[in-house]
Amino acid sequence: MIKCINRGILTSVLIFWSLFAEGQITTISIGESSTGAESELQLKLVARKQRNEETTKNDADVYDTAINSPKSVVFSQDGKKFYVHSLEGHTTAVYNASTKKKIKEIQHVFTASNDSLFLKNETTVFDYKYVVKNDNLNHFDGKPVESCLSHDGKFLWVTYYRRSFDSNAQCPSALAIIDTEKDVIVRVMPTGPLPKMIACSPDNQFVAVTHWGDNTVGIIDVSGENPIKFNYVKHCIVDNKVDLNYESDKKIDRDNNCGNCLRGTTFTPDGAFLLVGKMGGNGGVMIFDTKDFSSLGTVTGMQTNVRHIVIKDEFLYLSANGPGYVQKCSWREFVKYRIENEGKTVLFKDWKNIYVGKGARTISVSSDGKYLFAAVNNESKVVAVRTEDMQIVATIKADSYPVGMAMSPIEDLLIVTSQGKSNLGGNSVMLFEVIRKKSD
Repeated sequence: MIKCINRGILTSVLIFWSLFAEGQITTISIGESSTGAESELQLKLVARKQRNEETTKNDADVYDTAINSPKSVVFSQDGKKFYVHSLEGHTTAVYNASTKKKIKEIQHVFTASNDSLFLKNETTVFDYKYVVKNDNLNHFDGKPVESCLSHDGKFLWVTYYRRSFDSNAQCPSALAIIDTEKDVIVRVMPTGPLPKMIACSPDNQFVAVTHWGDNTVGIIDVSGENPIKFNYVKHCIVDNKVDLNYESDKKIDRDNNCGNCLRGTTFTPDGAFLLVGKMGGNGGVMIFDTKDFSSLGTVTGMQTNVRHIVIKDEFLYLSANGPGYVQKCSWREFVKYRIENEGKTVLFKDWKNIYVGKGARTISVSSDGKYLFAAVNNESKVVAVRTEDMQIVATIKADSYPVGMAMSPIEDLLIVTSQGKSNLGGNSVMLFEVIRKKSD
């Protein structure tokens, strides 16, 4: 007779059944379709990559060990491939968008054999210091978070949450530059602590790396075609730089100890401004003038807990994680209001809102701008919104805790990653067919 049970195991079991009972641990079936008051758009789960069940009932439900805490996904510029970044798996898996089969796995694991990827063995930037002892600072496993494309899709930039030896994410991290033709890493550059979002300017002149770890943004000059010549030109501070002098023997929760917790990052379509969202602190969105990347100040007035920012055509869209809203405004009016009120606290109020559910994470807008899609983490669902009047037109349940998403350039496929929480749920990448009603 067993007289005792490991408390950690017991706690995990209790949490699992608690979440399951609340409907938070979910798995949807291949072929399941969305519901909605409108029939103009439908989402249908047509395939899945996951590492939860080795034996499945449907050939489109594929067991894939590369799917390990999938954080984000991005399509190649031509839409022929998509890349899934698995944070805990230290892997970017590459798939053929047509056949939905895996082409390659890019490992973010660096040893002596990879030393040539680090220009002149560079280990830091902006005088960031290492507070941990390591004889080989460029030998580490990287945890891929987010990515962006540059140079008409030639390069894929991938940020690393931290280097594997830096348990508190307080040292310089790194990013990888991937050649998307060969799907190989061609350079690794240092970053500040805990980079998450990354964005390229429309003219392919700059890449902005947003550091969740200390309220800063690194600006990289990427003009030209040679990644060896890419270099940092500016270190932007959002309000104040966070002191990261933590005791090395004490574990720090860096998901919450992050100052302004900078997240959403995007350039305006004309390339004149850079917008950076504050998920923490006093909230809002800071605007930088890209002529010299000087700060124009913060705009508030939107919902709190800004998580993701997207600009499509004339409109700025954002997701507010905690409140569960998606909001829309004119990006030109948004920026203009900040400029016209120099030195003043700016409260912008001209928003159109829609409540999509608690935990609104990544959002994606269709190429024609007619629909917005939102991954709703806490409620394990995906919501489609008609942008004209900001009304929900379709809702579909998702595998537990969806977080990242990407829409195919030809708008036939929406890919959503479910990362999981506390080692529960997640480890799933769902492929939804997007079906639009044909107009009469």
